[in-house]
Amino acid sequence: MPFIPHTDEDVRAMLAELHAPSIDALFDEIPARLRIGALDEIPEGLSEFDVLQLMSERARADGRPLCFIGAGAYEHYIPAAVWSTVTRGELYSAYTPYQAEASQGTLQLCYEYQSMMASLTGMQVSNASLYDGATAVAEACLMAIRANRRSRSAHILLPRSLHPHYRRVAATTGVNQGVKFAELPYEADAGHIGGGALSAHDGRDITALVIQQPNFFGVLEDVDALTDWAHARGILVIAVVNPITLALLKPPGAWGERGADIVVGEGQPLGCPLSAGGPYFGFMTTRMEHVRQMPGRIIGRTVDLEGRPGFTLTLQAREQHIRRGKATSNICTNQGLLMMAGTLYLALMGVQGLERVAAACSARTAELIEALTAIDGVRSALSRPHFHEAVVRLDRPVAPVLRSLAARGIEAGLDLSDDYPELGPALLVCATETKSSADIERYAAALSETLRAAQAA
Repeated sequence: MPFIPHTDEDVRAMLAELHAPSIDALFDEIPARLRIGALDEIPEGLSEFDVLQLMSERARADGRPLCFIGAGAYEHYIPAAVWSTVTRGELYSAYTPYQAEASQGTLQLCYEYQSMMASLTGMQVSNASLYDGATAVAEACLMAIRANRRSRSAHILLPRSLHPHYRRVAATTGVNQGVKFAELPYEADAGHIGGGALSAHDGRDITALVIQQPNFFGVLEDVDALTDWAHARGILVIAVVNPITLALLKPPGAWGERGADIVVGEGQPLGCPLSAGGPYFGFMTTRMEHVRQMPGRIIGRTVDLEGRPGFTLTLQAREQHIRRGKATSNICTNQGLLMMAGTLYLALMGVQGLERVAAACSARTAELIEALTAIDGVRSALSRPHFHEAVVRLDRPVAPVLRSLAARGIEAGLDLSDDYPELGPALLVCATETKSSADIERYAAALSETLRAAQAA
C-alpha cells in the first residue's frame, strides 16, 4: 500500500482493545537476547517528499544506458495495457486463489495462462507458475526423479552450456536430496553438445537429460538427436527454453520422435520489465502422464451444481505443498502477479505478434554480430547457428572494455571469463526488438574507438 493510514489515536484504540500497553508488548514472546535493540546504523526517517526526491536522484544517476546484455533476462517492448491491467486492485492485491467462489477472475486468468503455455511449448498440461527459471530447472530435476520409475540412480546430466545460475541452483536444491549431477561438456569451437559427450554415459543408469534451447551461448542444439538418444535409453528429457524463441523454433513437445517430457524456463521475456534481480516467474509444462508429479498449482475448468462453468484448483489440495517429506514440492507460493503479466502479454501479442518479436530479435542479433565482427580485434567465438544472442571474442581482457563502454552509456554484454575461462576473452551479447540499427551502429562505433584507444595507449 502507498501509505499506512493509522493515526496515533487509531493505534491507541487498537492497543486498548487488545489490553496491550504498547506495540512492543505484542512481541514479548520473543526473548530479549534475540531482539536487535537499537538500529544505530539506520539513518533518521525522511518525509514522503524527501524520499521521492532521493529516489528520483538515484534513478537519474542510474541513467538509461543502451543494454546489450541478455543471459537469461531480456529487454523487450511491453505494451502499456499489460501493467495498466495487472496493477488494477482486483489483480494487484489478489493472493492465492484457494477460495474458488471468491477468486473466479484470478483462477480464469491462471487457466488461460496454462492453456497458452501448453500450446506454446507443445505439451499437454501446465502449472500456474513457479518462482523463476532457475528454480523451475531444479524442480524439474526432482520431478524427473519421481516420474522416471525405471531409473534408481537420481542421476541428472547437466550440460555445461546450461545457464550457470540454473546449474548452481539445481545443485544447491538437490545436494541434500541425494541428486547426483554430471556435467556434459560442449564442443569447444561450436558451443553445442556433441555426440562424444553423450557416449561416455552409454550403459549407465541416467534419470534425466537437461537440454537448453537455445543454450546459454545462444547456440542451437541438435534437440532431435539429443531427445531420441535419451529416450532410447529410458532417460527423461527436461527442456529449458526461452518462450519468445518458441514463436519460431520447434516446440519441445515436437523434439525427436516423442518430444520432451518436462519443459521449463524463465517467463520474464513475457511482459516483465528488467529490474535488479527480478522478481520474475518460472513456467513448467509436461505430459499428462506426469501431471501428478508436477509441483505448483494447477487450475481446472469445471461446472457447478447448476451446470455453470467455473474454475478451481485441481488435482492437488492446498495442503499438498506443506506436507514436508510427503509433498511433491515444498514450493508453497509462486510469482502469480508476474505470471498474470505474462498472460496479458501473450494475449495482446497473439501468434503473429510473438512471431514478429522473435524474428526481430533474430535479425537484430545477426545485425549486431555482423557489425561487431567487422571491427579489428573482434571475431565470432562459436561456429554453430545461434538465435537471440551470441558470443564474440576480443583480442584483450573483456572487463576493462566493458567498463569503458559503460562510461559511455552502453551495457555492452556479459563477460564470460569467470564461468567459461576456456573461451578466453569472450563476451555474450544480445539485441532484441528494442534495438534499432542506429543503436547497433553506436555500440559498434564505441567499441571500435575503445579498442583503438587502448591499442594506442
